[in-house]
Amino acid sequence: MEGKENLEIAGEITPIVQGILKDYQGEKIIDKLDVFHQPDKDVVIDMIQKLFRIAYPGYFKDKNYRMYHVENNLAMLIEDVIYNLSKQIAIVLKYNPEYQDKNQSELTIIAQQIALKFASRIPKIREYIDTDLQATFEGDPAAENTDEIIYSYPGLFAITVNRFAHELYLLSVPVLPRIMTEYAHGETGIDIHPGATIGKYFFIDHGTGIVIGESTIIGEHVKIYQGVTLGALSTRGGQSLRNKKRHPTIEDYVTIYSGASILGGETVIGKNVVIGGNAFITSSVKEGTRVSVKNQELEYDNKQNIVQSIDREEDEAWFYII
Repeated sequence: MEGKENLEIAGEITPIVQGILKDYQGEKIIDKLDVFHQPDKDVVIDMIQKLFRIAYPGYFKDKNYRMYHVENNLAMLIEDVIYNLSKQIAIVLKYNPEYQDKNQSELTIIAQQIALKFASRIPKIREYIDTDLQATFEGDPAAENTDEIIYSYPGLFAITVNRFAHELYLLSVPVLPRIMTEYAHGETGIDIHPGATIGKYFFIDHGTGIVIGESTIIGEHVKIYQGVTLGALSTRGGQSLRNKKRHPTIEDYVTIYSGASILGGETVIGKNVVIGGNAFITSSVKEGTRVSVKNQELEYDNKQNIVQSIDREEDEAWFYII
């Protein structure tokens, strides 16, 4: 009976398979079949993990090799990243109109040059990452030491990935930077576009739900909490808004508490501004200003067990900190 049932199922599967294969012959964007000429997401994620070992050499072990000399291990690791990055860049350069007329040999040479430029910028990237670590430790009284932050804080993880992805973005590498930051997004819930320009000493506390758009500019010593959106006022324009300043500018020493939304390319948050929780801002804020949502007071009616929310008359700032 089992053999007969298998034959019946096979008979039903065959036309289904043929129908799906025929569907691939249409004109849909998703009909591509040249899988070997597309970027390899697994390779990109593996490179991220290796870049972390390069960024934090004393924290993440090499599971494949044991070496007595750390320098030898790092040298091999750096060469491995350059080699694999070159291959992936050569694949994605076709998305850039500037390189569409190049043959494969020319693309390979260009990709190698870009990978080498990226690798030469790693010391600068590490300089920025070190300041982010300092800002996180100094800004979070719950952090017992910097090792705890490196191993476990999602904010530093997302920032580190973004620092690497941003340099590739500046080198006009298509697709790969976004794969990197979306991997970090999936791991942490923190969505930072690789195009965002972020200064030193950047501190993300908690982090879940943070969104930072492509043309955002963030100065130094900026601290933001969970649920903050640095976004665009409208996306109705679609592709017509490409390469335009759609996201806000956040100047130095700004603190933005949880749930705040700051929108618009012309919106500038001046130095030393404090944005209270759940604020919704679409226009510029002058230096030194404290922006807050008027606090609310809960009123309890013990007889009817009714809870009412009443605005306080005082203009008190509400800042949400954990």
